[in-house]
This record gives sequence, structure tokens and C-alpha cells, in this order.
Amino acid sequence: MWGKRGLNKGRFQKPRAIAIDPSDHLFIADKTGYIQKFERDGTFIRSWRLPDMQIGLPCGLSISKDGMLLVADTHYFRILTYTPDGNLIPERTIGGASGSQPGQFGFVTDIVQDSAGNYYISEYGEFDRIQKFDSAGRFLIQFGGPGSQIGEFLRPQSLAFDSNGLLWVADACNHRLQVFDVSERAPTVVAVLGKEGTQPGELRYPYSLAFDSQGNLYVCELGNHRIQHWRPDGSVIDVWGRSGRNPGEFNQPWAIALDSQGAIHALDTHNHRVQRKKF
Repeated sequence: MWGKRGLNKGRFQKPRAIAIDPSDHLFIADKTGYIQKFERDGTFIRSWRLPDMQIGLPCGLSISKDGMLLVADTHYFRILTYTPDGNLIPERTIGGASGSQPGQFGFVTDIVQDSAGNYYISEYGEFDRIQKFDSAGRFLIQFGGPGSQIGEFLRPQSLAFDSNGLLWVADACNHRLQVFDVSERAPTVVAVLGKEGTQPGELRYPYSLAFDSQGNLYVCELGNHRIQHWRPDGSVIDVWGRSGRNPGEFNQPWAIALDSQGAIHALDTHNHRVQRKKF
């Protein structure tokens, strides 16, 4: 467990987005408008400021197939791309305009790439959908829409691909996960897992997803202050955490990421720290 509240290097103000690169460097965004880069043990490396922060801050980070940092710049309706050293690559920006048309966005939450390099970008607000772009950032399709029916979303907060190429979506305000086959032009739902509740296997505001090397899934729950470890069928392997401030306890964790050694790093958002555990 490391980190504490503050504005200095290595400290946090409600950290809420994390990504880990193949070298086990951690990238963390919080509500100060900066992205900080750390070694696996929490040793500070560098930080840089986002270009805009007056109306809102990012809530999603991921690593691209070529090792760049992708930033879901939520309230500026766009995806930013940075080198690992913090240099913005303007020509790789996707979006930037609010709206319902292809290539426009509501509040973007996450971005992932499939095996072909296509981008999938989730958004909430008025539209609650996922848009797909090719590797050059050109719009291809969109799917979803606001609602609670199968295939609809209420704040799709996190995206993750499993080893079979299925896209998993943390449908946060519907308290469930939806799994899509995106191999055809029209994505189809192949599974819906979870329901609202506090028992193992139930969910309250799932906010982040990550798969381990065995194909099992970690689910970070903002509302239940915990992380669940599931098999792909939704059966529970383990549960970590409860509400609190002690080691192993959480206060509204927003995001998780796995390193190359199989350890999970969890942003304990309202405790302003990071916790790491090997299941």
C-alpha cells in the first residue's frame, strides 16, 4: 500500500484511472489534472499536465498496442495519445466534439484495442454507447444506447477483451457486465453477468475490469468497496476488500490494472492511495 493525499509528486487527489505498460510502469490520473508515472513499487518517475482541465478530468487510461498511453479525456469528448515520457501526439487524437454523430462523443470513459488494432471507445451521458474506429482513427460502427435492456447501457465505464476476442463491458449503473461478440459488423450480446447486490457474484457499480493470464476476471466495484475475482462464467474465486481505511479496505475504488507478475493494483480513490495484491 502506498500513496497519500496531497498535491506534491507521488501524492494523489482521488486517483481514478490507471494503466500498466509491459515494463510494469504505472500511469495514474487523478483530479489534479496531472498524469503521474511510477515504478511498480510506487517510486515516482515523472508527471505531466493535461492540456485542459477546467471543466473536467479523465476517468480512463489504457496502453495501446504500440506502447503509447491512451487517455479518455472525459469532459473534452476525446481520446488523447501520449508517448510513455508524456509527449502528446496530436495527430492521434480521436474526437473532440460533443454530439451524437459518428466520431462525436458524450463523456468518454474508456478505450481498448482489439487484435486488429481497432479502437473501442465507451461513453456515458446522453448516449451511453460504444463506438468502433479503425487503427487510423476512422469511425466504423456504433452500438448500444441508453437503457436497461440487453445490449443497452447506463454508464459503460470500463472495457476489456478476453483471450477469445470477446469484449466485456462494465455496465456500471445497470450493476452488470455485458459480453459482446464483435467479430461481425453488428456486435451481439453473448452473456450478461451479475445483478445488483452485496453478495459474492453480485455487483454495485462495477467500474473497472481486468483479465489475468489464466483468463479469469477481476471486477472493481465502486459501490461495494471491493474487488471480485471471477471465472469467465461469473463464479467467484475470491473477494478482496470492504469499506474502510485500513490495509485491504477501500473507499470507492475506481480502477484496477494487472502487472506482468500477476499482481493487481487498485486505486483506492477516496483514500487517495494505491493497494497491490497477488491473488
